[in-house]
Amino acid sequence: MKSAVKVLGALASAAVLSFVFSGTASAVSGTASWYNDAGFGACGTQINADTQLLVAAPAALWTSPNPNNDPLCRKSIRVTYNGKTITVPIRDKCPSCASTKIDLSRPAFASLANTSVGIINVTWQIV
Repeated sequence: MKSAVKVLGALASAAVLSFVFSGTASAVSGTASWYNDAGFGACGTQINADTQLLVAAPAALWTSPNPNNDPLCRKSIRVTYNGKTITVPIRDKCPSCASTKIDLSRPAFASLANTSVGIINVTWQIV
């Protein structure tokens, strides 16, 4: 069972990675949580996830040894939940996120759902 889960996880990561850098991204069915950290994000810029609209992308999507130079830092993620859609810039990495989970800043999450919910089922794509 564990090996089947690992294989499925690897396939999901490969599928997500395959569309990250292609021009034809398809939506991922996944989840979103929120965070409110401040400091330097993975893209090397100051962030405040308590006040800014931004997203931390799953660690599996990052391809550069130096995340500041990663192509993801020039992309955004379009997130849809319950008929609402937002597009937020990728400014950070989520090391604990599965390949289909994103971590939205508090105000980005709040624009989709009440933060007391914690985790929501979303569709998202890198744009």
